[in-house]
Amino acid sequence: MPDKTALVLGGGGARAAYQIGVLKAIVQFYPRNHGIPFKIICGTSAGAINGTSIATHASCFHLGVRKLEWVWRNFRTEKIYSSSISGVLTHLGKMLLMSMQNDQNSTNPGSLFNNEPLRGLLNQLINFTRIDRNISSGSLNALSIDTSCYNTARSVTFFQGSHDIPQWHRDRRSGQRTQLNTDHLLASSAIPLVFPSIKLNQAYYGDGSVHQLAPLSSPIHLGAKKIMVINLESPHKQLPQELEHHPKTATITGHLLDTIFSDTLNSDLERLERVNHTLTLIPEENRKKLSLNPIQTLVIKPSEDLSQLASRYYDEMPFAVKSMLKPIGINQQTDSSIVSYLLFERAYCSALINLGYQDAMCQIDEIRDFFEI
Repeated sequence: MPDKTALVLGGGGARAAYQIGVLKAIVQFYPRNHGIPFKIICGTSAGAINGTSIATHASCFHLGVRKLEWVWRNFRTEKIYSSSISGVLTHLGKMLLMSMQNDQNSTNPGSLFNNEPLRGLLNQLINFTRIDRNISSGSLNALSIDTSCYNTARSVTFFQGSHDIPQWHRDRRSGQRTQLNTDHLLASSAIPLVFPSIKLNQAYYGDGSVHQLAPLSSPIHLGAKKIMVINLESPHKQLPQELEHHPKTATITGHLLDTIFSDTLNSDLERLERVNHTLTLIPEENRKKLSLNPIQTLVIKPSEDLSQLASRYYDEMPFAVKSMLKPIGINQQTDSSIVSYLLFERAYCSALINLGYQDAMCQIDEIRDFFEI
């Protein structure tokens, strides 16, 4: 098992259930008491939550995947954000009062939804003390969580790892060693405007996908030689090149979410492929002098349109949430991906897990070669 293999889990709200299906397909090739087959885990947004949970069970891959699968298959939206009529109205009322206050007097972050239920779930689900224990035992080299700093407009990667891993500073991105906790996960998954920003070290942070210029830089800085990426981008129906009318607000918002969560990752993968190809043109002895080596990648992503998949379970969405989305044109027939990000209901999440498992099994030969099974 290569010690320098990294797992990269992208963001995507409820779509992250897909990642569990992929891991479920991989785990079946290992004994029940086997550790995780990747020593470096890098997560963004909802992917950071999945990655951190797996990292706390680094010594037992089967247990980590089973626990996450149980959580996702029994999800309700109310476990992520307040979705009852009273809860939504109370939160919106607070936001309205806050908007009338002087900015200096307003201390609460504005957001569409109240995600305090997610904080409670994370405190219950994740034992952060296990991360150091797994690093000390050698079951894990490093865990990183990507965030976006609103104060500096920089991408900040908070990581916990072996002592020989240095911090890094690059243009508009950096890596900071720290003791990870629930606030880092809440910050990384704070979708702009949807969930509130989080204060860390006197600065305010939001979803890690927003300022993420180079998603693959984190695993490379942490020492990865091979990278497996579970990307949550899915094939989507293309709009006609000549539109008869302006695209709806719901469609534009869906495009913005897709861009935030997928575009930079796809660009970084293309850039890595070009670098790998360039390195093949350089004699091996020169590559060694430059300390440059190609990095092998394996990418798994949905084979189906997750927006269409979510539309089949639209009726499962809480009434209060559907009512809030209706004014911007969101309904079951809407050509928008918004629902696929916010639908934290068990039927949809289970369908995503099943799809992830099927897609991974279709690439099982590539997975075997990648992990040298």
